[in-house]
Amino acid sequence: MFLSLSVALALVVSPTPPPDATGAIENLVLPVEDIIGEVESMDGSESETKQGRQVTLALTSDVLFALDKWQLTAKARQRLAQVAEKVDAEGAGGVVKIDGHTDDQGSDAYNVTLSQRRAQAVQAAMRGLLTGTGVTLQANGYGESRPKLPNLIDGKPVDENRAKNRRVEIVFTAKR
Repeated sequence: MFLSLSVALALVVSPTPPPDATGAIENLVLPVEDIIGEVESMDGSESETKQGRQVTLALTSDVLFALDKWQLTAKARQRLAQVAEKVDAEGAGGVVKIDGHTDDQGSDAYNVTLSQRRAQAVQAAMRGLLTGTGVTLQANGYGESRPKLPNLIDGKPVDENRAKNRRVEIVFTAKR
């Protein structure tokens, strides 16, 4: 006991270990993950994420649609005009994905259909707003399968998270 206490005190007091101290040396190998920065509007209704050259603009459905609808509001058309300007100015052309998402309320089949129709509505509007050439628009509906945030925490619904999960994302590749 006294030997281990003296070794412990020696380690605390002296910067170099005593000559009779031994121990295993292990290499720590940990995964390296990309840091993805996200800029979000003050009200949380819009966000922009960049990962490498991929840019994702997310608009909550509250900005674009009435509840359970897929027809764009007049306000949505104004906002999509701004998004189209950004894609024209910063995009490298090629495929622009328009991905529709819902929260976890309603059946899977209903949510997939609603998200697909919303993505197609945004696609139709963007087609008329983009001025650049060489852009292909792809609309996909994912329903509730790709939430941005958990819809439930500790088994309880989180309305703020559900609101952010009800969104349409416009994903494009930025110029170099």
